[in-house]
Amino acid sequence: MNIYTKQPLSITDQIVKLKAQGLIINDEALAVKTLSEISYFRFAAYLRPLEADKLTHKFKPKSTFENAVSLYEFDNALRQLLFTAIQRIEVALRSYIIQHFSMCHGPFWFMQMSLHDSEHRFLENLSALDREVTRSKEDFIKEHFLHYDKPEFPPAWKTLELASFGTLSKLYYNFADKRVKKQVAREFNLPQHEVLESWMRSLAALRNHCAHHARLWNRYLNATPQLNAHMRGNWITNRQIDANKLYAILCCIVYWLDSMERGDEFRSQFHQLLDSYPVVDPAAMGFPARWKDEPLWK
Repeated sequence: MNIYTKQPLSITDQIVKLKAQGLIINDEALAVKTLSEISYFRFAAYLRPLEADKLTHKFKPKSTFENAVSLYEFDNALRQLLFTAIQRIEVALRSYIIQHFSMCHGPFWFMQMSLHDSEHRFLENLSALDREVTRSKEDFIKEHFLHYDKPEFPPAWKTLELASFGTLSKLYYNFADKRVKKQVAREFNLPQHEVLESWMRSLAALRNHCAHHARLWNRYLNATPQLNAHMRGNWITNRQIDANKLYAILCCIVYWLDSMERGDEFRSQFHQLLDSYPVVDPAAMGFPARWKDEPLWK
């Protein structure tokens, strides 16, 4: 067993080390401020693309600290842009699921085991909802229990407002009525519920990265969205892409927002963001050549 023996370095020593590895630091005051406000371990992820040798961490010629700062700032702005888009999609998903499922199966469909595929997943979801309802401080929940004792949960339009996006997604996956699930998918101009399930998994994972301030721009994402379905709206023609890179889920987000008549706003903001950071290579996010010519991105 190897024992970890490295000791913490002061900000000054961190800068000395980076210089010794060949990194150009034009503004030491900026370097001190950056490394003071962002831990070295977090910031190091934006230094990695500048390295010529991943073992010795020697930097490529002309690599600058300021380039890494630009990558970090781009990633931060990208995360904020995506988080806003995800919130908009999440609110719409929640609304459509509540409406369609409740109109077909009543206000307490999430409590009926017979309406779900897996009993184990059903119980897990119900337990997650119970935790959210129990700890909720929302006025509409307090008011509900002032007037009603039974059932143990408020109706779906109240209870599901408390559900996390992950729990909401799991409720959709496990619901047995494929017909009503397809109705929700069609609200987003998607052909089948399986496509929506796939996209929801990917979006939930991306949302977690955003919520935890994780690096996005060159991240390898484990949850891959389905891309090969025959779409009803403008989509991508080049599907020979890495579905584990950010470009794939970005395409899904744009399509999703198009179905809500919000896509043009997002496209414009994303193009502006890329233009503001010329140091960023879109290929690191999985963007193929000529991606701007795709029907989805025009």
